[in-house]
Amino acid sequence: MMTWSSFSNCNITDVTITLSIGIWTRCSWEIKTGSKRIFSQDQLTADDNATLMKYELDVLAQHRLRALISIEENEKRVARWYDKKVKTKEFANGDLLWKLILLNGTKGSKFGKWSPNWEGPYRINRSAPGNAYILETLEGVEFLRALNGKYLKIYYTSIWIDV
Repeated sequence: MMTWSSFSNCNITDVTITLSIGIWTRCSWEIKTGSKRIFSQDQLTADDNATLMKYELDVLAQHRLRALISIEENEKRVARWYDKKVKTKEFANGDLLWKLILLNGTKGSKFGKWSPNWEGPYRINRSAPGNAYILETLEGVEFLRALNGKYLKIYYTSIWIDV
């Protein structure tokens, strides 16, 4: 049995309802999609009405499938729009890079919020799939895990380094 609390947060015409006595109410999808049962309900017998109700469940499944396809097309369209705004970072083997200090606990507490956000320089040892890179220190010690390219940036050597 349906209660008022079932309908308090939604529009009653958008909900499929079976009343406690077994009578189906008109659903908004039946009106929107042009249901055969709605158009000829005055001339139908009870058996014909039941048959058409079962048929319209199949039609409803097709209607939902079309809606799902539409949602997938919209998701692809949004992904294309997003992907053209993304600027990918690509590095070559041997490039010198800064690495982002990721965890808050790894920053030095000596300087507080003025502690550096980047550490390095590091050299790219090899590339991994999916914009990931395996780094090594300048002494040649290799990192065990690959690091995503979004946490890296190019290291430009200073002109004052040998002064």
